[in-house]
Amino acid sequence: MGLMRLTISPPDRITEEMARQAYLCGLDRVPWRGWNHWTPGELVVQRAVSESGNLHIPWPVEGHGVVTIATATLREREEPYRLPLELARGKIGQVRNQLAEWEMLGLAVPESVRRLLRDAIATLGIAVVGDQQSEASIAAAEKALRSALDAAVELAAAFAEQALAIRRTSGKLNVLLGGDLGSTVLDDYVAGQYLQTFNAAIVPMVWREIEAREGEFLWDIADEQISWCKAQGLTVCAGPLVDLNPQSVPDWVPVSGNRFDNLCTSASEFIAAAVTRYRGKVDTWLAAGRVNTGEAFSLSEEDRVRLAARAVELTRALDAQAGIAISFDQPWAEYLARHGDDFPPLHFADALLRAELGLTCLALEVNMGYVPGGTLPRDPLEFNRQIDFWGLLGVPLYLVIAVPSSCQPDPLALSRVETLGENWTPAAQQTWVERHLPLFLAKPIVRGVFWNQIRDSEPHRFPHGGLFDLLRHPKPAIRLLASLRHAHLK
Repeated sequence: MGLMRLTISPPDRITEEMARQAYLCGLDRVPWRGWNHWTPGELVVQRAVSESGNLHIPWPVEGHGVVTIATATLREREEPYRLPLELARGKIGQVRNQLAEWEMLGLAVPESVRRLLRDAIATLGIAVVGDQQSEASIAAAEKALRSALDAAVELAAAFAEQALAIRRTSGKLNVLLGGDLGSTVLDDYVAGQYLQTFNAAIVPMVWREIEAREGEFLWDIADEQISWCKAQGLTVCAGPLVDLNPQSVPDWVPVSGNRFDNLCTSASEFIAAAVTRYRGKVDTWLAAGRVNTGEAFSLSEEDRVRLAARAVELTRALDAQAGIAISFDQPWAEYLARHGDDFPPLHFADALLRAELGLTCLALEVNMGYVPGGTLPRDPLEFNRQIDFWGLLGVPLYLVIAVPSSCQPDPLALSRVETLGENWTPAAQQTWVERHLPLFLAKPIVRGVFWNQIRDSEPHRFPHGGLFDLLRHPKPAIRLLASLRHAHLK
């Protein structure tokens, strides 16, 4: 069994929860299943393999909050690694490599990025040559990491600005920007704000809510939401038709006997009813959602692939004109470090695409900064890398995003999840949009960006993840989204 030891200074630099989220992966970026042992000042990561790898861990960085940073490649050895030093080394290497790649493509790199990178390298040198256990060396490593992360943000912003300018030479972009409308109809005020901000919408099709009793369908909310979208000229995405979240599957679906056959038969009947009813009114069907992480019925990985394939195949057979998508939760696959699954989400998607069932796009669900069940916080360069990685599959991508605006308890949150770190505020949510959304729009493979929940004033999955607060007041992020939409999108 492989074992890697890392020292942390000062001992309380990270919380136990942050240490628990750390994982190691190899060149294929797939996390190895591991067991983390944390005591103040030391993190020990055990794995079933002994290969060299990169450690990814949430780390507080001044001016950035908690961000998941990756070390450079580390080999196993008896001597423990100094974690702050290795994180600075890893981030500097990533920024240098990305800068060189983009510069070869013609990017005009701002002098401020070069200056920050020079400062980071010089400060890292101070941390390396000195007594690595001294306070001065630790402070230098932290400063080097902060400068490298500042450079990463500025470099991503420069790329987004210049790539958007090139993409905009023939006019505004045909990219969707929308949100999930939720389980109730929008009131007039929120609807007005929505129309000023978005050009598309996700109409949810929650099986448990629509078919609470077998064979009895309640379409009232979906009817009204789709009618409103069509009247306002919004592009309509509907679904997911099948979501393997246990809170989305009706209680009446039989769990005895052959669970997969029971679920597949019942789900197929629901899909047929929904697609037949709204055929011609929906532009893109989200046939299946969170197919890589859904825990309903404790299905095997093979059965989840089969169910997703059935959902896509049936939806395509019933509506030959609409786009067909499925969504993958936690696209970095952090969950593989703690579960027995061995089928990474990218491989899952590749298998479905190779089957040629009529799948036209993929949706990546990124619920940023939530634990458990969310995506660890990432900086823009990490997002760029991940989008390019999924882009290798050669089909358009939708990004489905939620970002918290508070660390306080949320009385209407349905999930037992918390935010990682204590720096989430409405201003932090807005800053996240400012740093990431232009980059998303600059990537031709990204054809749509959707906010995963619009309102905190109705029951929702992620605490304070909406764009309207508990009192229905708009948060600063929605104003920024509106300005970006009007500046760049049709």
